[in-house]
Amino acid sequence: MATASAHVSGIAGRYATALFELAQEDDSVAQVEADLTAIESALADSADLRELISSPVYSRTDQQNAMRALAQAMSLGNTVSNGLELMASRRRLFVLPDVIAAVKALAADARGEVTAEVTSATPLSSEQLDALSASLKASVGRDVTLNTTVDEKIIGGLIVKVGSKMIDTSIASKLAAMKNVMKEVG
Repeated sequence: MATASAHVSGIAGRYATALFELAQEDDSVAQVEADLTAIESALADSADLRELISSPVYSRTDQQNAMRALAQAMSLGNTVSNGLELMASRRRLFVLPDVIAAVKALAADARGEVTAEVTSATPLSSEQLDALSASLKASVGRDVTLNTTVDEKIIGGLIVKVGSKMIDTSIASKLAAMKNVMKEVG
Protein backbone atom coordinates (compact mmCIF):
# COMPACT_ATOMS: atom_id res chain seq x y z
CA MET A 1 0.00 0.00 0.00
CA ALA A 2 1.17 3.51 -0.79
CA THR A 3 1.67 5.97 1.96
CA ALA A 4 -0.36 9.08 1.26
CA SER A 5 1.83 12.09 1.80
CA ALA A 6 1.04 15.73 2.45
CA HIS A 7 0.83 16.67 -1.21
CA VAL A 8 -2.12 14.34 -1.86
CA SER A 9 -5.47 15.45 -0.49
CA GLY A 10 -9.09 16.04 -1.42
CA ILE A 11 -10.89 14.48 -4.36
CA ALA A 12 -7.80 14.49 -6.57
CA GLY A 13 -5.79 12.91 -3.78
CA ARG A 14 -8.21 10.03 -3.35
CA TYR A 15 -8.24 9.26 -7.08
CA ALA A 16 -4.45 9.65 -7.32
CA THR A 17 -3.82 7.40 -4.33
CA ALA A 18 -6.15 4.72 -5.71
CA LEU A 19 -4.59 4.93 -9.18
CA PHE A 20 -1.08 4.76 -7.74
CA GLU A 21 -1.88 1.82 -5.48
CA LEU A 22 -3.44 -0.09 -8.39
CA ALA A 23 -0.34 0.64 -10.47
CA GLN A 24 1.88 -0.67 -7.66
CA GLU A 25 -0.19 -3.85 -7.35
CA ASP A 26 0.06 -4.44 -11.11
CA ASP A 27 3.73 -3.40 -11.17
CA SER A 28 2.79 -0.83 -13.83
CA VAL A 29 3.83 2.44 -12.20
CA ALA A 30 6.10 3.37 -15.13
CA GLN A 31 3.30 2.67 -17.64
CA VAL A 32 0.78 4.67 -15.62
CA GLU A 33 3.20 7.60 -15.38
CA ALA A 34 3.82 7.47 -19.14
CA ASP A 35 0.06 7.35 -19.83
CA LEU A 36 -0.60 10.27 -17.51
CA THR A 37 2.21 12.28 -19.09
CA ALA A 38 0.61 11.66 -22.50
CA ILE A 39 -2.75 12.84 -21.18
CA GLU A 40 -1.11 15.88 -19.62
CA SER A 41 0.42 16.71 -22.99
CA ALA A 42 -2.94 16.22 -24.73
CA LEU A 43 -4.57 18.56 -22.20
CA ALA A 44 -1.90 21.18 -22.86
CA ASP A 45 -2.37 20.89 -26.63
CA SER A 46 -6.17 20.72 -26.85
CA ALA A 47 -8.54 23.44 -25.69
CA ASP A 48 -11.44 21.12 -26.60
CA LEU A 49 -10.17 18.44 -24.22
CA ARG A 50 -9.68 20.99 -21.43
CA GLU A 51 -13.25 22.18 -21.99
CA LEU A 52 -14.58 18.62 -21.99
CA ILE A 53 -13.10 17.85 -18.58
CA SER A 54 -14.12 21.13 -16.98
CA SER A 55 -17.45 22.11 -18.54
CA PRO A 56 -20.71 20.95 -16.92
CA VAL A 57 -22.38 21.25 -20.35
CA TYR A 58 -21.19 17.79 -21.35
CA SER A 59 -23.25 14.89 -20.04
CA ARG A 60 -21.81 12.06 -18.02
CA THR A 61 -22.28 9.75 -21.02
CA ASP A 62 -20.55 12.21 -23.38
CA GLN A 63 -17.59 12.43 -21.02
CA GLN A 64 -17.40 8.65 -20.60
CA ASN A 65 -17.55 8.08 -24.36
CA ALA A 66 -14.92 10.74 -24.97
CA MET A 67 -12.58 9.28 -22.34
CA ARG A 68 -13.08 5.78 -23.73
CA ALA A 69 -12.28 7.02 -27.26
CA LEU A 70 -9.28 9.01 -26.00
CA ALA A 71 -7.89 6.02 -24.11
CA GLN A 72 -8.29 3.82 -27.16
CA ALA A 73 -6.78 6.38 -29.56
CA MET A 74 -3.80 6.95 -27.24
CA SER A 75 -3.39 3.21 -26.49
CA LEU A 76 -3.55 3.84 -22.75
CA GLY A 77 -3.20 0.97 -20.32
CA ASN A 78 -6.16 -0.51 -18.48
CA THR A 79 -5.39 1.17 -15.17
CA VAL A 80 -5.48 4.69 -16.59
CA SER A 81 -8.32 3.91 -19.02
CA ASN A 82 -10.50 2.55 -16.23
CA GLY A 83 -9.55 5.47 -13.99
CA LEU A 84 -10.57 7.99 -16.65
CA GLU A 85 -13.85 6.22 -17.24
CA LEU A 86 -14.57 6.06 -13.50
CA MET A 87 -13.82 9.76 -13.10
CA ALA A 88 -16.11 10.54 -16.04
CA SER A 89 -18.92 8.39 -14.61
CA ARG A 90 -18.64 10.26 -11.30
CA ARG A 91 -18.32 13.68 -13.05
CA ARG A 92 -14.90 14.22 -11.54
CA LEU A 93 -12.83 14.86 -14.67
CA PHE A 94 -12.29 18.46 -13.60
CA VAL A 95 -9.68 17.22 -11.10
CA LEU A 96 -7.72 15.30 -13.75
CA PRO A 97 -4.75 17.75 -13.89
CA ASP A 98 -4.44 17.55 -10.09
CA VAL A 99 -4.70 13.74 -10.20
CA ILE A 100 -1.89 13.60 -12.76
CA ALA A 101 0.34 15.84 -10.64
CA ALA A 102 -0.43 13.85 -7.48
CA VAL A 103 0.27 10.45 -9.07
CA LYS A 104 3.58 11.76 -10.42
CA ALA A 105 4.45 13.09 -6.95
CA LEU A 106 3.57 9.74 -5.33
CA ALA A 107 5.68 7.86 -7.88
CA ALA A 108 8.62 10.21 -7.42
CA ASP A 109 8.31 9.91 -3.64
CA ALA A 110 8.28 6.10 -3.91
CA ARG A 111 11.49 6.28 -5.96
CA GLY A 112 13.09 8.60 -3.41
CA GLU A 113 12.99 11.57 -5.75
CA VAL A 114 11.84 15.10 -5.19
CA THR A 115 10.59 17.44 -7.92
CA ALA A 116 11.85 20.97 -8.31
CA GLU A 117 9.92 23.57 -10.30
CA VAL A 118 12.48 25.79 -12.04
CA THR A 119 11.58 29.02 -13.83
CA SER A 120 14.21 30.80 -15.90
CA ALA A 121 14.20 33.78 -18.25
CA THR A 122 15.76 31.71 -21.06
CA PRO A 123 15.93 27.96 -21.68
CA LEU A 124 18.67 26.30 -19.64
CA SER A 125 21.39 24.28 -21.34
CA SER A 126 21.89 20.64 -20.44
CA GLU A 127 25.08 21.57 -18.57
CA GLN A 128 23.20 24.17 -16.52
CA LEU A 129 20.42 21.66 -15.79
CA ASP A 130 22.96 19.04 -14.70
CA ALA A 131 24.75 21.52 -12.42
CA LEU A 132 21.46 22.71 -10.91
CA SER A 133 20.29 19.14 -10.38
CA ALA A 134 23.56 18.19 -8.67
CA SER A 135 23.44 21.29 -6.46
CA LEU A 136 19.85 20.61 -5.44
CA LYS A 137 20.62 16.93 -4.78
CA ALA A 138 23.43 17.96 -2.45
CA SER A 139 21.10 20.39 -0.71
CA VAL A 140 18.05 18.13 -0.23
CA GLY A 141 19.84 14.79 -0.05
CA ARG A 142 17.62 13.09 -2.63
CA ASP A 143 17.52 12.72 -6.39
CA VAL A 144 15.90 15.76 -7.98
CA THR A 145 13.69 15.82 -11.05
CA LEU A 146 13.55 19.24 -12.68
CA ASN A 147 10.38 20.64 -14.24
CA THR A 148 11.51 23.69 -16.15
CA THR A 149 9.53 26.60 -17.53
CA VAL A 150 10.62 29.77 -19.26
CA ASP A 151 9.19 33.14 -18.21
CA GLU A 152 10.84 36.16 -19.81
CA LYS A 153 9.17 38.46 -17.24
CA ILE A 154 11.73 37.45 -14.59
CA ILE A 155 14.38 39.13 -16.80
CA GLY A 156 17.22 36.92 -15.53
CA GLY A 157 18.15 34.53 -12.73
CA LEU A 158 16.06 31.60 -11.50
CA ILE A 159 13.09 30.80 -9.35
CA VAL A 160 13.42 27.33 -7.82
CA LYS A 161 10.67 25.66 -5.80
CA VAL A 162 11.38 22.41 -3.98
CA GLY A 163 8.52 21.30 -1.79
CA SER A 164 7.56 24.24 0.39
CA LYS A 165 10.89 26.03 -0.12
CA MET A 166 11.39 28.69 -2.76
CA ILE A 167 14.59 30.38 -3.85
CA ASP A 168 14.02 33.48 -5.99
CA THR A 169 17.18 34.93 -7.53
CA SER A 170 15.32 36.57 -10.40
CA ILE A 171 16.24 40.08 -11.45
CA ALA A 172 12.56 41.02 -11.43
CA SER A 173 12.26 40.23 -7.71
CA LYS A 174 15.51 42.09 -6.95
CA LEU A 175 14.18 45.14 -8.81
CA ALA A 176 10.91 44.93 -6.87
CA ALA A 177 12.85 44.77 -3.60
CA MET A 178 14.92 47.79 -4.62
CA LYS A 179 11.72 49.66 -5.52
CA ASN A 180 10.31 48.96 -2.06
CA VAL A 181 13.52 50.15 -0.38
CA MET A 182 13.45 53.33 -2.42
CA LYS A 183 9.83 53.97 -1.40
CA GLU A 184 10.87 53.70 2.25
CA VAL A 185 13.71 56.20 1.81
CA GLY A 186 11.64 58.81 -0.07
